[in-house]
Amino acid sequence: MIEEFLNYLQFELRRSPLTVKSYSEDLNAFEVFFKDSNDQLTWESVDSDVIRNWMESMMDKGNNATSVNRRLSALRSLYRFALSRGVVSQDPARRIEGPKKAKPLPQFLKENEMDRLLDDAEWGTSYKEVRARTIIMTFYETGMRLAELIGLDDSAVDYVNHQLKVTGKGSKQRIIPFGAELEENLKRFSVQRDREVLREDEALFVTDKGRRMTREQVRAEVKQHLARVCTLKKLSPHVLRHTFATSMLNHGAGIESVKRLLGHESVSTTEIYTHTTFEQLKRVYHEAHPRA
Repeated sequence: MIEEFLNYLQFELRRSPLTVKSYSEDLNAFEVFFKDSNDQLTWESVDSDVIRNWMESMMDKGNNATSVNRRLSALRSLYRFALSRGVVSQDPARRIEGPKKAKPLPQFLKENEMDRLLDDAEWGTSYKEVRARTIIMTFYETGMRLAELIGLDDSAVDYVNHQLKVTGKGSKQRIIPFGAELEENLKRFSVQRDREVLREDEALFVTDKGRRMTREQVRAEVKQHLARVCTLKKLSPHVLRHTFATSMLNHGAGIESVKRLLGHESVSTTEIYTHTTFEQLKRVYHEAHPRA
């Protein structure tokens, strides 16, 4: 059956030799597996439990979800072909779901790294330096997205109630509170900006030419300064958003509150940060417990 299917791939579907070879290896590996487990089994008598056992066997051997799903896809293709040609009477692979790919944990800075950057690092008094520090502090203390920061106007800052009005995805607006330290820095920055720069619009953060900053300009500024205290491969404004969320959860904030502050539609999006904090907890456990 495998040979007939491979001929179909090669001569009718015109698949590349590399693709045909890959299908051949995957399908032959499955055949070896089910014959080793029960030499009475055939392609016709294989059921979904056999396929699931094969998948579990691959995962136990260290294959990742991508590899297992690729091999499962080859098996599905074979059974669809065999069913259409009347070679088998049922498709045991049809209803089987492959393993879900693990979501990479978000990258974030440690609290002591942020403290070193904002409190201990030397910052100049030029407009650009003051602006950079204020931007980083705004990201870290509010968790807002890059597009939301760029879109801020002076009118979005409510100093009386200590809150910022941001426009997020889908033009949805939300209110983010901020503390006394960010208030002080925003006011100091705004005074220097108005003294040294002639703005072209009401943007809060502008270039020295008075134009609203672009994504690329903010990214470059953030990357330059985060590199002073951190060796993460990815140094971006989104890392500061991750850092905000992780810090909030580590200090007892509820996940629903963090969800609202970040502007997530679903709490499932926010839950990835609970995995991050749990990983930290595991590291602390293994470092601290004498029998760990």
